[in-house]
Amino acid sequence: MQARIRVVVAKPGLDGHDRGAKVVARALRDAGMEVVYTGLHQTPEQVVETAIQEDADAIGLSILSGAHMTLFRRVLELLGEREATDIVVFGGGIIPEDDITELESLGVAKVFTPGATTASIIEWVRANVGSAVA
Repeated sequence: MQARIRVVVAKPGLDGHDRGAKVVARALRDAGMEVVYTGLHQTPEQVVETAIQEDADAIGLSILSGAHMTLFRRVLELLGEREATDIVVFGGGIIPEDDITELESLGVAKVFTPGATTASIIEWVRANVGSAVA
């Protein structure tokens, strides 16, 4: 039997818009994944600690505040410090194309922009996180 993919979905920073994160979390859960939704206003430290405690395979960050460069970078740094770089980091939000390229060079596996379907997110997670779990 294949292990279920475990994903922590988080809303780091001061951004209070969580509808998209909740929609993605529910879609991943309905697709058979184990999902931990951290709620609003999480620090990068809290997100990484949750991912490690929950033995997550991936962290999905939802960032609409404009602080994406700082927040993604900090999560990746903390994962490195905790020797947990096997946790795949992906996310979404209102992120300019130039920043997406830089985020990917930092180690963010995928950035979804507004208009991405839940089906495309599920498919990507299964293909890019699921293979690591299998």
